[in-house]
Amino acid sequence: MKRQTLYSSSPRRTLRADPAPPPATPSLRARASRALARLRGVALFAAGALVATALAVLAGRVERAPSGLTQEDIEHAVAKALETLPLPSPAARAWEKIRPSVVRVRSFADSVPDHEPETVLSTGSGVIILESGVILTSLHVVQNSRRLSVTFADGLESEAVLIGAQPENDLAVLRAKNLPDDIVAATLRSTHDLAPGHRVIAVGFPFGVGPSVSAGVVSGLGREYRSPEGKRILSNLIQFDAAVNPGNSGGPLVTAEGEVVGIVTGLLNPTEQRFFVGVGFAVPIEAAAAAVGVPPF
Repeated sequence: MKRQTLYSSSPRRTLRADPAPPPATPSLRARASRALARLRGVALFAAGALVATALAVLAGRVERAPSGLTQEDIEHAVAKALETLPLPSPAARAWEKIRPSVVRVRSFADSVPDHEPETVLSTGSGVIILESGVILTSLHVVQNSRRLSVTFADGLESEAVLIGAQPENDLAVLRAKNLPDDIVAATLRSTHDLAPGHRVIAVGFPFGVGPSVSAGVVSGLGREYRSPEGKRILSNLIQFDAAVNPGNSGGPLVTAEGEVVGIVTGLLNPTEQRFFVGVGFAVPIEAAAAAVGVPPF
């Protein structure tokens, strides 16, 4: 077996040798070289210390910089940022939120001759309130129709069926047969804190063009409105001044946060012409949601 090497702990013996000759006296050039080397070392050390000191002073200034900011400096910086990057308007923010939930609604005539294209009876708007494809719109948009069609925000067109109605509030409930993969239901909001002067946005398809956005304010609450045909009197309506025209009926009236507070039902024009003169009406969302059978508040 190979044994492990052991190291002795006894003092090492010093071997005698002939005495070394005395060291030679260094030349003047050698002494000068050594002195120059020592001076270089001292200079490098001093330079390093100076750099370290400078860095420490700079770091201290950087740390102390924020404490030197005044409220005026902060307000100036914020104002400058707002000038260069303006915030979107309330109407634009509301539109972005409600846009995926707004649909175009078309109803087709009761009957058409053979081999003739279908006749569009009316065009209106609607809003998705359930992800299962339940849509609120105005009853006068879909009544007396043979077939109903809805077009979603992504362009998908689907047939729809009427599954409920509330004639006293001019409301209809539809269900689409085909749904987009990314269907988005609108957020509903109670009208209990709604007041004249609050901002509102109407979204729909006026004259079939859209989706279109118009902005205004609530003009009044608890209003009464008689339909142009004079067949129906609607009550407890929201009056607003956001521009609406034929085709907006059934579309959502939303807050600046993009939450639905009403369903547009009609407009008032003293000349009995069907164009907007500043007075629109919407059914409060409480009545509209009740038409579905599940009050949301």
